Order: sequence, then structure tokens, then C-alpha cells
Amino acid sequence: MEQQEYAAGATQVAGGTADGRTGGAGRSTTDAVAAVRGAGPDAPQGAEPVGPADGLSPDPGLLRLAQWFAEADPGTADDLCAASFGLYPARHFGAPAEAAPAPTVPVRAGAGAAAGGATDVSWWHGPTAHAAAALRAREARPPPPPHADTLPVVRSGAKPGSPGRHRKPERARGSAAVAPGPAGATGPQDRSAAAAEQRIAARLLLAHPLVTASGPHADGFPLIRRHRDWLAERFDTLLGYRLVVGPWHARLCKAGLGPGATRRLEHPATGAPFTPGGYAQLALVLALLVDAPEQLPLGRLRAAMCAVVPGPLPAAAPGDLTMALAALADWQVLTGVPADPADEDAVLTVDRELARAVPAGPPELAADAADLIRRAAEAEPGTAVRRRLAETPAVLVADLPEDQRAWLREHRHSGPAALAEFLGLEAESRAEGVALLDPAEELTDLVLPGPGTLAQAALLLVERLVEEVRPLPGEPAEEAEAPGDEPAVPVVPVPDALIDGVLGDIADEYGLPAGWRRDYLADRTALRRDALDLLHRMGLITPTPRGTRPPGWLLRAPAARYAPAADLLPAPGTGRHSRRDPAVTVPSPAGERAEQRA
Repeated sequence: MEQQEYAAGATQVAGGTADGRTGGAGRSTTDAVAAVRGAGPDAPQGAEPVGPADGLSPDPGLLRLAQWFAEADPGTADDLCAASFGLYPARHFGAPAEAAPAPTVPVRAGAGAAAGGATDVSWWHGPTAHAAAALRAREARPPPPPHADTLPVVRSGAKPGSPGRHRKPERARGSAAVAPGPAGATGPQDRSAAAAEQRIAARLLLAHPLVTASGPHADGFPLIRRHRDWLAERFDTLLGYRLVVGPWHARLCKAGLGPGATRRLEHPATGAPFTPGGYAQLALVLALLVDAPEQLPLGRLRAAMCAVVPGPLPAAAPGDLTMALAALADWQVLTGVPADPADEDAVLTVDRELARAVPAGPPELAADAADLIRRAAEAEPGTAVRRRLAETPAVLVADLPEDQRAWLREHRHSGPAALAEFLGLEAESRAEGVALLDPAEELTDLVLPGPGTLAQAALLLVERLVEEVRPLPGEPAEEAEAPGDEPAVPVVPVPDALIDGVLGDIADEYGLPAGWRRDYLADRTALRRDALDLLHRMGLITPTPRGTRPPGWLLRAPAARYAPAADLLPAPGTGRHSRRDPAVTVPSPAGERAEQRA
């Protein structure tokens, strides 16, 4: 069994078991969260304990984490949050591409062999999931087939009594109810129902690593408890994640994803991204909540925060504490949070057990933020690749270090297949790598294609960029520089002028007719920034390496799955914002020259 001793869990209760609730009195976390709790036996020699502040005993490790957050740049702070808390959701592509035909396009030298065969189809020129712009309006899903009651589908965000991702659908008329069979039942129907429940529970945990019995995903919590032993074994074996299930909550302790993971914490209501100051306030509040009384006046919490602020921590921005309290309320660590964080008379209700469940760092004390991010992502090659497959839209072979590339080469089919079966996903294998797709568009925090101005603009932008700059068949993509001994990544540079021109064309063509947000139509700079950010988070583009002048963007191979099928002789563009020169020509595969858009 492949086991990664990561995140031994921060929800142990006083009796030393993970399945029980004692009211949260006293310090009851395990030594294995010392990286962010910092008070275990592995704490460095000479580390002085932090004294009480207004009767509250802060956790020194979380105070150290607050300092690291405050000193980090925004991208590092996001990676540090993923490494120390592991509360990010999975992210996957949705619509599958057409069936892959027999390959007719030569693969870049070396790419096919590294990825599992020189005959693999490339994302650049293979089948696509492209849909015409007129067909992108989200339509109501067709009614479930008559047998759908044996495979309940879950939807996140459901409220009691309403359809949602984690509610079983109503039984089809005339069909028999499928109820869990008695203990020891082995009939085909019982096994099918149990397998469906296990998959629902696994998907719920991967999408929401902290599930409570009274939260928005409470309908799925009984399934997690019912199948907790099986789930714990599968998560540990496949992903090296530890699952802790108690009477009132379940916590999947995810690993970090390393630097540049594009995962960030956002305000649960507004979607505003956390800043380093907001993360610092979150860690500072948590440091005081792990041993706080159940009823805690907000004014007392604020005074204690001022008393224990570590070192030269910069002054918090006005909205930082508001962001931190909103996140803790969303996780149900706090209730009774007032709309105005300056309301010092408000009394917060603290769930200490959930407060202790939030940190999920690696078992050794990290020296600094970079060390914690690195340690949290460490795993043996198979576990590391499966984590990428389970959590990210696509895994490109060229992104992996050599040991992980070798593992994926050897387990090109069996590795993704095991996860696809476990999570109800579909594998899409291409010359450049592998993606696990979720056609139901449920096991992802970002949806592309999707509704709304930003998703529509980003999709139109990326499909037109691919049409403009993708390499011809047999033409190698450029290779982006990689730090250290990491392999270079095949990408295609995108001129800034082309991004501006294409974005101007699609805003003119689709903006007003499609009812796009007027603030975006009036501020093209904001539209460009947010559309590129969405494409970056989906792994379709990436910024040029740090230090490149001028900085720019690089197009990645999976972006081509959203563009029309490759046209080797395209007509010149006519949009008034286009930056294209019909006179520029490039050699075709047969040695002829065809007109291309610049």
C-alpha cells in the first residue's frame, strides 16, 4: 500500500481517537500537525512558548504561519494556504472531446515516447470539445433515465429539501426504491447502490474537504460516515490523504500542490481573493480559537490579536479581518459573526474541534514558507502524479520531474483508470499528457465553458488564440524555460497585441448582444486581466518565466481542446481590432506555403 504520511490530522479528540466528540475542551491535536501548530515534540530547541493574551492561549505554530503569510507575495501566500490548510476543491475540465481518430499528425520528437507512445494524438490537432458560440447558452439538463435512481448524482451547495449536488434524485415513477441493503448483503443491486454511494461520498470530499453534519452539504454526510472505512483506505492508497470522520464532521486532509498551484482562498460571498494580509489575519484568529472558550466576545478576540501579533507583522488592511471571519463562518468554525467587524459587543460561538481541523500541514516542522510549501507537496512518484490527476485539469508530461514522468509512462492507462473509477471521471489521454474529465461539471470549482461574461469571454479568447498561433502538424512548439533540472515545457508564445486585438473583436461582436457586464465592456483592461486569470487557473495558459522581459503569456496544448478542429489553410481575419498580416506565410507540411494570420 502506497502511504504518504501527510497531515496526520488536526481533529483528534482528547481520548486519542478520530471518531468522537468531547466538546472540544483542552488542547487535543496530534504531534503530526507541528508544521503549522509548532508546539509538538519536533519544535526547534529554544523556541519560547507564547503566553496567554487576555486569557486566550495562542498557538505558536499558527502565529509563525501568520508571519509567513504577511511576508509573502500574493502567489506564494496562495500556495502557502493550500499547503497549510489543504481546503482547496478539485478542478477538472467538463465537456469531453469527440472520439479520437487514428492519429494522422506526427508528434513532436520525444513527446510521444515520454507520454506512452509515438502514435498518441496531440491536443494541438486532435479532437476537440468546441461548441459554436450560439450553442453555448446553458440548457436545462435532460431528465434522468429510468435507472438513474440506482446512481444518485450529487450537487454541491444544496440546501435541505432542495435539489442539489449532494441530494439523491427522486425515484423514477414505477421503479423500485433502492435502499441500502442489510449488513452483509451481497446482491447485485445492493453492491450497485453501495458503489454509487461510495462514489458520491468520495466526490463530495474531494470537492469539499471539510463537511459538517449541519452545513450546506449535510445530505452527503451520512454517506461519508457509512462508508468511512472504505473511503479512508482508498484516499490513503491512491492519494496519500488522511480522512478523519467524527459524529459531526468529516475532514479530508489534502496535501499541498507545490509552488504555482493557482489555488487561492476567496470570500465566500463576494468571491474576492484573499490577500497576504487576509491570510495572516486568518492564521492569527485560528491561533487564538483552537483553545478559546465556546462563547467569545469579538472585542476580546480583537484585543487578544493585538496582544499576540508576531514580530513586525504589518498593520492589517480594513477588510482583512472581515475576510478571515467570513471564511471561518463559512467553515462553521464561527457562528454569530456580525456584519460589522468593529462591533465589539457581538458574541461569537466557537467550534474548537473544527478550528483544530483546519490546519493540515506536513508532520515535520518547516523552516520557512518555501520549506512548508515544498514539504506539503512531497510524495512518492505514483502518489504525486495521482494527486495532480485528481486535483488539476490536466497533467502534462513535460511538467513532471523525471521520476514522475517514468511512473506515468509505465502506468499510462492503469493510473488514470483507477482514479476515474474511484471518482466517476473520464480519462482523456493525449501525446502531451492526461486529463480526467467530469462531464457533469460537478467536481470542479471553475467551469469552462460556463455561464457569465468572464467565462464566455475567456472561452472565445482562448479558442481564437489557438487558431492564430498553434503549431502546424510536425512543427515543434517552443519550450519554456524551467528552473533547475526540471524539464522544459512545450508552449506557444502569444503576442500581447494579439490578445488585445482578439479581445477587442469578441467584445464588439458578442458583448452587447450577449448581455455581457457593462463594467467589463467599459473597462477592457479589467476584462483582459480577469479572462487571462481564469485561463491561467484552468491551466490553458501560463505566464512567461519570471525575469522575462517583457513579461507575457504562453499557450499550453490543452487549450486546443476548446478550439475548432485545426484548419491548415485559414482565411485572413477581418476584425477591426485584429493584428494580422495576410502576407505572412509559413511552410506547410508538404513544403508548400500557405497564407497564415500573423
